[in-house]
Amino acid sequence: MSQTAMSETYDFLFKFLVIGNAGTGKSCLLHQFIEKQFKDDSNHTIGVEFGSKIINVGGKYVKLQIWDTAGQERFRSVTRSYYRGAAGALLVYDITSRETYNALTNWLTDARMLASQNIVIILCGNKKDLDTDREVTFLEASRFAQENELMFLETSALTGENVEEAFVQCARKILNKIESGELDPERMGSGIQYGDAALRQFRSPRQAQAQSVQECGC
Repeated sequence: MSQTAMSETYDFLFKFLVIGNAGTGKSCLLHQFIEKQFKDDSNHTIGVEFGSKIINVGGKYVKLQIWDTAGQERFRSVTRSYYRGAAGALLVYDITSRETYNALTNWLTDARMLASQNIVIILCGNKKDLDTDREVTFLEASRFAQENELMFLETSALTGENVEEAFVQCARKILNKIESGELDPERMGSGIQYGDAALRQFRSPRQAQAQSVQECGC
């Protein structure tokens, strides 16, 4: 197998969104995650940008297909069409801007209504490196996350702090839900695909047990 083919081998593919107000650093987070460096000359996203990366989550290789959506109101009708069938999302606000924090409820409603009620979301308080200009406390955001059943991290696209961890945590929770049977990759619009037909063996313990009983004729 060629090196390129090997590098593209994965167990699962998850569709991810990066959502939140304009200017919160969504594109910089995506760039830092994929390229491991800060995007200096970042302009506001027009419509939607795309990136992908394969990560190792507990021994499983997961390819993330990530749609970075524009945060400006005039692009909302375009970006909403990309929500459909997303398995996970980073919901981003800027810790130095209360306005971006106050908009979170609207973004969350859109994600759960347009993508799926089961979408796994991690709340990211970005620009952690600008702590002296903070307008939103860690405790306040943590409480919001808890009330809305979200995971929560503060991140810095500039330094890279917690950037990879945000994507990994979100992917890990989706994997856990697949293993428990709460999420079915076979369901239309789940935002999850098997990387290889052979990996359909990856089933919840209940399914595996049922198959085993059927095969042995016990």
